Amino acid sequence: MHEWALAEAVIETAIEESRKGGLEEISEITVQIGELQQIELEVFQFALDEIAKAHDEDSLLTNAKMRLETERAIFKCRVCGTEWDYRDTCVNEDEGEAIHFAPEVAHVYVRCPSCKSPDFEVIQGRGVLLKAIKGKR
Repeated sequence: MHEWALAEAVIETAIEESRKGGLEEISEITVQIGELQQIELEVFQFALDEIAKAHDEDSLLTNAKMRLETERAIFKCRVCGTEWDYRDTCVNEDEGEAIHFAPEVAHVYVRCPSCKSPDFEVIQGRGVLLKAIKGKR
């Protein structure tokens, strides 16, 4: 159920940033979600829409559309420099959930496909980012 908390934070941040930018109406909010975040997109979309309706008294969000983009997770080996996609790993659902809650455990389940080292960094694909806010001044 962390989707609701994330959605609330996104809406509150969008409202705050829109006011700072002088917007009188938000037409679109784009949210980028890292693949490793493993958010239930339908639940998150529903939460965004419902929370936006709850802020309708502001009229800032009356016509706002919520757009979700998923960012693929990319790893880079610190030993040999190989980059690879999370989808190329053989992580099962339980392991993926463990990585979601404690990203540090990824080194237990994921290895570089070239040199088999567990020493890698996540180049992209983590977190939730308020990517863009469109609206009228």
